[in-house]
Amino acid sequence: MIHNLRILILVGCLISCKKEPEFQLSYARGEAFGTRYSVQCIGPQKVALSKSYDSIVAVINASMSTYIEDSDISRINRGDTTVTIDDHFKKVFTASKRIFKETEGAFDPTIGILVNAWDFGPQGKIIALDSLKIDSLLQSVGMKNVTLEKDKVVKTHANTFIDFNALAKGYAVDVFANFIEEQGFAHFLVEIGGEIRGKGSNIIKQKPWRIGVEDPNFDNSQSYSKVISLQNEAMATSGSYRKYKVDDNGSRYAHIINTKTGYPHKSNLLSVSVMAATCMEADAYATALMSMGLERSKDFLNTHPTVKAYFIYEDKNKELKTLTMNGFPEDKNS
Repeated sequence: MIHNLRILILVGCLISCKKEPEFQLSYARGEAFGTRYSVQCIGPQKVALSKSYDSIVAVINASMSTYIEDSDISRINRGDTTVTIDDHFKKVFTASKRIFKETEGAFDPTIGILVNAWDFGPQGKIIALDSLKIDSLLQSVGMKNVTLEKDKVVKTHANTFIDFNALAKGYAVDVFANFIEEQGFAHFLVEIGGEIRGKGSNIIKQKPWRIGVEDPNFDNSQSYSKVISLQNEAMATSGSYRKYKVDDNGSRYAHIINTKTGYPHKSNLLSVSVMAATCMEADAYATALMSMGLERSKDFLNTHPTVKAYFIYEDKNKELKTLTMNGFPEDKNS
């Protein structure tokens, strides 16, 4: 009995004295899609993956960047019918079709020709843009004008211009995240130009990943009045304060084009942050809700409970107000 007791004590000591695994933070950042990316991942040892991230950016750019003349999407927009698209393009195209249908056209990547016309795209503004010209351009807008046949995109209207910028950054975040998971990491945070996806937590600090929801500042300053926890979810923000033009009369108009009228977004809605399972979906829904405006967005979210949203808007007295729907975290203690 004494011998067995000694064995038990020894085993118990070995178990209690065993060190907890030590974790290392690997950090990378660089340029991507006209902005910057940052990656934090935690594992048993540090890793250097910057070249891998840069390679992912290059592949997605070659497929879907409207700012690269010889990318697949640029060639398709010019009418090249010989382009064979890759899996990245197929996934984004298929998601675009689905969300276009769900939002009744509020999200529409074929609005690109009007994004260009209003000087928010790569091709420059149209001089003397008037209502007749806008009506003419709208004839080429609509996901009905583009279909996917095996590895080819078929356009039924020659002037249809596809622009995936409203969800390509979010998609790239997902690709980064999937790549990091494939490397065996269970705890990471990926951010590209404000679009974010996290998994696990910051186990080094024994805290959840914390991210700030940006305030709608028109003076290019950054402030965050809301900080939330992010775990196994993605978040994207769309806002009229981020990218806008001021005309000769001093009027401000946003880069988000109303897909029904062809005119830039005009409403009291300043920003929408969306949380969803993937960053591509969060990115696309945020754009769609901005285009819808506050009241239509409420109706949409009532029938789409898995899409969490946080709105910042101006009331009739020009005072800032906020609204959360479908369980978007209320505050930093959520």
